[in-house]
Amino acid sequence: MHRIVVVGGGAGGLELVTRLGNKLGRSGKARIILVDRYPTHIWKPLLHEVAAGSMDPFAHQLEYAAQARWHGFEFQQGELIGLDRLAKTITLAALPAGKDDGIGDLLPQRAIGYDTLVLAIGSTTHFFGVPGAQEHAIALDTAEQAERFRRRLIAACMRAQHCVESDPAAASAGQPEPAPRQVHIAIVGAGATGVELSAELRNTAQVLSSYGLHRLDPHNDIRITLIEAGPRILPALSERVATVTAGLLGKLNVEISAGDPVSQVRTDQVVTASGRVIPADLTVWAAGIKAPQILAELGGLSVNRQNQIQVGATLQSATDPDIFAFGDCASCAWPERGSVVPPRAQAAHQQASFLFGALQRRLAGQPLPAFHYRDFGSLVSLGRFSAVGNLMGGLIGGSMFIEGLMARLMYTSLYRMHVMALHGWSRMVLDTIAHRLRRTTLPRVKLH
Repeated sequence: MHRIVVVGGGAGGLELVTRLGNKLGRSGKARIILVDRYPTHIWKPLLHEVAAGSMDPFAHQLEYAAQARWHGFEFQQGELIGLDRLAKTITLAALPAGKDDGIGDLLPQRAIGYDTLVLAIGSTTHFFGVPGAQEHAIALDTAEQAERFRRRLIAACMRAQHCVESDPAAASAGQPEPAPRQVHIAIVGAGATGVELSAELRNTAQVLSSYGLHRLDPHNDIRITLIEAGPRILPALSERVATVTAGLLGKLNVEISAGDPVSQVRTDQVVTASGRVIPADLTVWAAGIKAPQILAELGGLSVNRQNQIQVGATLQSATDPDIFAFGDCASCAWPERGSVVPPRAQAAHQQASFLFGALQRRLAGQPLPAFHYRDFGSLVSLGRFSAVGNLMGGLIGGSMFIEGLMARLMYTSLYRMHVMALHGWSRMVLDTIAHRLRRTTLPRVKLH
């Protein structure tokens, strides 16, 4: 059978193999294989909620092996480390066991053959060579990184109220105990991820205080600074959306530092180009993305400066017609705007839908159509406080600003649409009900 290997189980990659498995894998028309270095999937736009503790990743993750069993494709866990275009094989690194298991590697280094290869390995954080950024800032590329930040946030809040020991003599004299010091959080990058994280953190601070994990004033003692190199927040969205969002963040006591790029990140400080020193017990880096470095070293494929694979209108690589790429790891022209397709979840979803039809035409020996991206607008969630965005293009025939409850409902529906693409309408409804019921017996923020 024709072998279609998809590397990368993100939003686009998993949707693609699910649909191909249902259509071609179950009927034996093609062998569909998904490769990912992790055993589970979580929708990447949710990671800021994981970092803030308002979402439990274990309740929302999906096992690749189970999805493969249900939808007619195969799953191979491993990290892509090599490509032989002549032999039409990819090489996966050995899969190590846990540190304490004492059994060596779970799987050895191995090769997987393909007839059609689709690369959808997403993106990683771009630190832009800023000194100390990679060492001292936390990125939000994976659920593990988001969980690491959440644990450090809770620890910082709990330590803050105990950092100043009360003087026994002062206490006996009736003097009040010294106030706890503030917790400073610096978020570098005021795109959608940075903005959404800042709002979620304010909600988290309030919940942690209400459960007694700290005695800090959640509005004033936990200081959140949002740092943007450009002149305003949300540079990829309209100025109106940015202005309204900045006003909402101001009400949440989130400080915005715009037009002053970061020049250095230290253990407990962020230094900007103007010389300003911003205290930071925790620093999150959300300032930019690039494709993984492996793509620049993979089989001589043509890539741009961000390591993205250069693809044509059919999403075939400029180097090899048997290799497709889409999502954040691909550079695809957007002729209508004179630019490239932006690295957004809606772009990956549209490209996955396009490839689902295009790969079937390829198997049938028919010519491939051209991909056309349609911008349906953008939404930014401020958690339970609000949401802001604009709807565009073919959805309404123009552009419309939305805010408040309607925007929040539409933002929530984006994730539900992803769940529906993976499981179908009925299971999506059941999944939604199950999570709603579970939240009635759990705190709004993960406390441990």
